[in-house]
Amino acid sequence: MKISARNTMKGTVKSVAPGMVTTEIVLEVAPGLEVTSVITKSSAENLGLKVGDTAYAVVKASDVIVAVD
Repeated sequence: MKISARNTMKGTVKSVAPGMVTTEIVLEVAPGLEVTSVITKSSAENLGLKVGDTAYAVVKASDVIVAVD
């Protein structure tokens, strides 16, 4: 896999929760650290994701906002 995005995190699929249109994917990218993504149901089916698989969280954003109280 080659990709231009620089922010990638390798992880293990912890859960796959399909809905009517979208599917929620939870990846554990470090012990106790999870990243959740909501992708289309068809994309999840095409990827064939299942619990225990290795996958990558790829973050591509034009802005990252940091806030404090």
